[in-house]
Amino acid sequence: MAVNIRDVSQTSRKVLDEVERAVVGKRPLLEMVMAAVLAGGHVLLEDYPGLGKTLIARSFAAVLGLDFKRIQFTPDLLPGDITGGYVFNRSESRFELRRGPIFANIILADEINRASPKTQSALLEAMQEGQVTLEGETLTLPEPFLVLATQNPIEYEGTFPLPEAQLDRFMLKLAVGYPSVAQEREILHRRRARHQDEVTLAPVTDAKTLLDMRRAIEEVHLEDDLENYIATLVHETRGDRRVAVGASPRGSLAFLKMARANAVLNDRDYVIPDDVKRFAVPVLGHRLILQPEFWMASRVADDVIADIFDRVPVPVIAKL
Repeated sequence: MAVNIRDVSQTSRKVLDEVERAVVGKRPLLEMVMAAVLAGGHVLLEDYPGLGKTLIARSFAAVLGLDFKRIQFTPDLLPGDITGGYVFNRSESRFELRRGPIFANIILADEINRASPKTQSALLEAMQEGQVTLEGETLTLPEPFLVLATQNPIEYEGTFPLPEAQLDRFMLKLAVGYPSVAQEREILHRRRARHQDEVTLAPVTDAKTLLDMRRAIEEVHLEDDLENYIATLVHETRGDRRVAVGASPRGSLAFLKMARANAVLNDRDYVIPDDVKRFAVPVLGHRLILQPEFWMASRVADDVIADIFDRVPVPVIAKL
């Protein structure tokens, strides 16, 4: 049975409601992650320890009904520990493939910046092409395939910053943020009430349903003026004096996909400028390489993005 826009919107709300049983007070953030899931993009969560980054990833995997694997990135982790490889079976005198944890629907790459660049690069082909090459053989990863990575922004000793090529493969980079006093009190209240740490979440979808939902997103209408708006915004990042390297066309495609997904979450089959504006920093922030004199200044990338959105005229879109 075909899935329409309204079905996707309703199912997405059910997913978010169920995830909120475990993650308190982060609805806007969860909506962005859900939009990335619908858009088929990977998400990088960067924030301080203990704010629920791992919990968010595990909760989405459980509620979406997908196969989930967690990879703890450490300095001694090897590429083969992620992708797997061929091992010799003595009893049968032959080599056989042992698949690594990357062969799952949702991968939690926990503290991804703690592994060496060689190990980090094991994710590059998987994230972009949905496949892994082992001993010259190309193996297709299960669909849907989504990487949710976490990293700690305050501990740099013994870490390896993600190279620009890999950062560009994340559709969004998000920060979780601290809860308010009321939200933290609610966390404590729920923990007392359930008498255990774990929150049992019920699956709302499965892999087939999610793929059908993604296909429905492709029917969301985008005006030509909005297409030009997205292209202009991304192009402007390449000419700012504070930026050494601007966003690539992958940034434009990310805006397109995220805007469509956000429209569906708001029960619309057409995109409006606010769908684009909402993802300004999450889409562009990690794609800008600043000039050396701005490397140590905080929030310069955010200021560049804000200035660009201020000076690029917003198209007027008639309600369809």
